[in-house]
Amino acid sequence: MKRIKTSVLGAVFALITSLCSIYPMQAQADDQFVALPSFRVGPYGQNGQAFYGGFIDYLTYVNMKDGGVNGVKFAWEECETEYNNAKGVECYERLKGKGPTGATVFQSLSTGVTFALTDKAAKDKIPLLTIGYGRADTQDGQVFKYNFPILGTYWTAADMLIQHIGKKEGGLDKLKGKKITLVYHDSPYGKEPIPLLQERAAMHGFTLKNIPVTHPGVEQKAAWLQIRQDKPDYILLWGWGVMNSTSIKEAVAVNYPREKIYGVWWAGAEPDVKDVADGAKGYNAVTIQHGAEPNADIVKALLTQVHGKGQGTGPKEEVGQVLYLRGVMSAMIGIEGIRAAQERFGKGKVMTGEQVRWGLENLNLSQAKLDALGFKGVMRPISTSCMDHMGVAWTRIHTWNGKAWEFTSDWMQADEQILKPLVKATADKYAAEKKLTRRTGQDCQS
Repeated sequence: MKRIKTSVLGAVFALITSLCSIYPMQAQADDQFVALPSFRVGPYGQNGQAFYGGFIDYLTYVNMKDGGVNGVKFAWEECETEYNNAKGVECYERLKGKGPTGATVFQSLSTGVTFALTDKAAKDKIPLLTIGYGRADTQDGQVFKYNFPILGTYWTAADMLIQHIGKKEGGLDKLKGKKITLVYHDSPYGKEPIPLLQERAAMHGFTLKNIPVTHPGVEQKAAWLQIRQDKPDYILLWGWGVMNSTSIKEAVAVNYPREKIYGVWWAGAEPDVKDVADGAKGYNAVTIQHGAEPNADIVKALLTQVHGKGQGTGPKEEVGQVLYLRGVMSAMIGIEGIRAAQERFGKGKVMTGEQVRWGLENLNLSQAKLDALGFKGVMRPISTSCMDHMGVAWTRIHTWNGKAWEFTSDWMQADEQILKPLVKATADKYAAEKKLTRRTGQDCQS
């Protein structure tokens, strides 16, 4: 019995040691601490595993290849949220004070958590980096000083989807009288595109119907019975995790054409379609610039320098897939915000959250910089400012061919004539509710 106990304890110790080598738990005095609220279990776990695999692999890669940023290495700690708002807030509170300067940037991968933390993070001076999710109005950096929806929001995604459908029909004027149904995750995430879609519906005369799906989204028969009866011309899918594959399976069951379904970028990855395979053929989704990029320079580098050396976080076959690469991209943008902060506040120094806020607010990733980082053909240039915490939102449509994603559209941008007034109006409303004043030019320089 003693021998068995010893053996078990030894195995446990070995496992802990192994995990700690992959997921550093304590930042050293000269390490930059990155808080990592993650979700690897539950109905969203498969998606989370792929995303955080890419995120952590990129942190590991920068530490191994470059020794961090100007000699400052990265340390991080995961905290399981199960994609739950309350647990996300708990993880934030648990992690925010760790490391020599506290958590310097927080990426929750949850719109609901972002809503819950927006006021807290501003008080704590910790930037919330919400790449392709979160509050759309936080593009307005004069009101939302610590929120950064870099690369795109759900309003830009919805706008570009309507533009694409309009083009497919022969012009936006041809949308008059059409029926478009939004099938959405009944959460802040799923509700976020509705104001933009309502604006577009009023402009172009199409009928918008919104059908909520209760978390986690495995029961949708009532929703698709409505769709079968209504026969909408197009469906927009705003799902996450198991909800997405369930929606596509239900579309197959009611014989709704998959080529008429357009998902947001969180409904356009491999876990959403692979179980349906040929049944999902023709299904479309908007992208945050990239799709699956197995031949990208950064993917090749991660395969050889991280996974090739036994330091990879998740399955090797996920490297270069959509969600994995999105995790890589998210980590890269956070790191480049830290690098920009060092350029102003001191190379080789550990940055505070406030300093990283400035770095994210003054991000300038030229094509040359992106190419040097290994993102050639994956991303387009991006820059931010005090006024604009999002930067230019570029996207494409990719379509599932039964075996893989392939791009099926040219590059698109959201219509700023529609977007900017909506952003300003909602940001002004938030500012009035919170008794905030817009930032001055002097504050923008700080």
